[in-house]
Parts: sequence; C-alpha cells; structure tokens
Amino acid sequence: MKMKAFLYGVCLMLPLFLASCGDDDLKNANSVAINKSILSRDRTLGVEIVYSDSARVKAKAYAPIMDKVTPANGSTYQEMIKGVNIDFYNPNGTIDGNLVCDYAIRKDTELKTEFRKNVVVKNKEGSTFSSQELIWDESKKYFYSNQRVYVKGADGSIGEGINFKAPQDFSTYEMNSGNGELNMKESVAP
Repeated sequence: MKMKAFLYGVCLMLPLFLASCGDDDLKNANSVAINKSILSRDRTLGVEIVYSDSARVKAKAYAPIMDKVTPANGSTYQEMIKGVNIDFYNPNGTIDGNLVCDYAIRKDTELKTEFRKNVVVKNKEGSTFSSQELIWDESKKYFYSNQRVYVKGADGSIGEGINFKAPQDFSTYEMNSGNGELNMKESVAP
C-alpha cells in the first residue's frame, strides 16, 4: 500500500515539476552560459620586480599582491590590487624618484600601466605630482593623465591642471586648464 501511495504522489508531482521548467528558463540559462568568460588568475604575494636595460637597474617595484590574469579571449594583464611602490634609479645606481599608488594594472599588449587611487610621484628635483590616475606608456616613454594632477615644486610652487603629460623621469611636464602659485627669484641687474 505504501508503494502505491508513493507512485501516486510521484505521478501527481511530476506534471507540476515539468510545468515549472518553461522555455524561458532554458533560454536564460543558455544566455548566462554564453556570456560567462573563462579566465585564469595566478596570484603572487610579496612581489619585487626589477626593470633593467643593458644590465643597469632602472627601477624596482614592490607589490604586496600581483595577479596575472589570462582571459579566455583577450590579452593578459597584471593587476596589483593592493598597490605598488616603485623606486627609480639613476645611472649611478642611487634612487632619484619614486611612485606609489593604491592600485595598478599593466596591460601586456598595449604596453601601458595604469596607476590609480592616490598616485604620488616624486622626481629627482624634489617635485611631487599627485593624482587619482597616471598612465605610463612604455613604448613612448612618458606618463599622461586626463584626470586632475597636482604639482608641488621643491621651491614651494604649487599648481594643478588636466591633460597632464611628462617624460618618464618627470623632468618637465605640461598640462592644460592649469592654475597655481609660482615662486619667482628676483634678479638684480648690474
């Protein structure tokens, strides 16, 4: 008798179960599966990267976490989700500049690195550049940004502007829509 009741219950529930699985559910499941991107993510902790040219160290970068991401379709990139600290070296082997930020991403095929969130750069003259975003173009060897960039000179001059562009050593820079205060030295004519 129990077996008969069980079969009777299954026969009543089966049509309800099949009715709940409509065509729309199958279509939605298929679109989710198509849009799912497959990638691999390799995480490295406590990364030190040394950039050199002709056996001479040009920069050392330190990142607490670096993820190398390889999408199924698209180009690979390195993501530094906890930021990066980079020291730049002169030909004598001493540090003459520094860059720190809270997040960075390097796009391999574009040869560009985007530094974001609290980006601060100090050059060898003692000037400080800060922004929420700076982009380094490795092939053209310069930094640029469409975000507002603030500059504080070693002499106390301050300035700010957008459409920033500077060579990778930050020895000079240019920007648009800028304003600031400059300290000028007086010269006495003989």
